[in-house]
Amino acid sequence: MTKKLKIDIVSDVVCPWCIIGYKRLEKAISELGLDDQVEIEWQPFELNPHMLPQGQNVTEHITEKYGSTIEQQKDSQQRMTDIGEELGFKFDYFEDMRMVNTFDAHVLLEYAKEFGKQTDLNMRLMSSFFSERKDVSDKAILKQALLDVGLNAEEALSKLDNEEARYEVRNKQGKWKNMGVNSVPTIVFNMKSAITGAQPVDTLKQVLSELISE
Repeated sequence: MTKKLKIDIVSDVVCPWCIIGYKRLEKAISELGLDDQVEIEWQPFELNPHMLPQGQNVTEHITEKYGSTIEQQKDSQQRMTDIGEELGFKFDYFEDMRMVNTFDAHVLLEYAKEFGKQTDLNMRLMSSFFSERKDVSDKAILKQALLDVGLNAEEALSKLDNEEARYEVRNKQGKWKNMGVNSVPTIVFNMKSAITGAQPVDTLKQVLSELISE
């Protein structure tokens, strides 16, 4: 039994480049036939840890945070939509789209990990937010996502009021920040090397090939 290559993906469920980065990684793994040789774990990162419960209009938020003009944002959204399409993921940007708080989603992703359903739930939440215009801070939406991937929704949602579960996510966020992760996606291989951003499939294949042959 060879030891699997451990891949940690530090990510947020409302981060478009995190989906693109993951879909490209998935493609690289599949094209190299490494599906059985890698183990992926998602690590929590909040792009907007201080986001208020009511969220904020995306355009307003991006202008405030990055100083991007409406034109720049529209170009960027179009680019992501095109890349998403190539990778089989639908980005549906719309006028009233809101950036929301994702802390609860991260608590549930920790829960899903115990059942080997972390990637399933993460993709479900990302699809809910980007493809289906849903608010992933809303408990009803979170409950549906849990049910969709076959998890015990009541048990999972009880974690949201569990101090220990919340502390664990904060602790993990702090750990990755202390290790110097300040942008997502950051993909970490065997806790030894890392790449940031949504790298091209060929770059990822090269990195994976080198690591697997070590």
